[in-house]
Amino acid sequence: MANKTLIEQLNDLVATNSVLYTKLHNYHWYVNGPSFFTLHTKFEEFYNEVTLNLDEIAERILTKGGKPVATLEEHLKMSHIKEATGSETTEEMVQTTLNDFKTIMDALKQAMEQAAEEGDDRTEDMLNAMVQSFEKHSWMLSAFLGNNQ
Repeated sequence: MANKTLIEQLNDLVATNSVLYTKLHNYHWYVNGPSFFTLHTKFEEFYNEVTLNLDEIAERILTKGGKPVATLEEHLKMSHIKEATGSETTEEMVQTTLNDFKTIMDALKQAMEQAAEEGDDRTEDMLNAMVQSFEKHSWMLSAFLGNNQ
């Protein structure tokens, strides 16, 4: 099996993506107000992408001889982000999503560093593509909130 540290980091990402997927679904269902049509669609785009990331990371763990965490209990325990409360305002949904994207990018970058240390270019490339996508989404969410960086 590959380096235990990288497998653990990838499993943390599986857990985090799983919680994020559910959270984005919550926001998709419960967003309201003047931005409903825009955000309802955007949250769906996000959770569809997160689903692909989740599967890709889990399959990479399997490829490396590890076992992806696969229970909700494990996901909630290991995730770098918290699940939705169900009481967020529309603006809080967007801000929390932006914060979560930044958190997941940090975790992705740490796993990328570990993959680079191990000489695992394929895992590093996979994670780098995810970071790039989250960076673009973060820029768009910041612009939506009027937080031009």
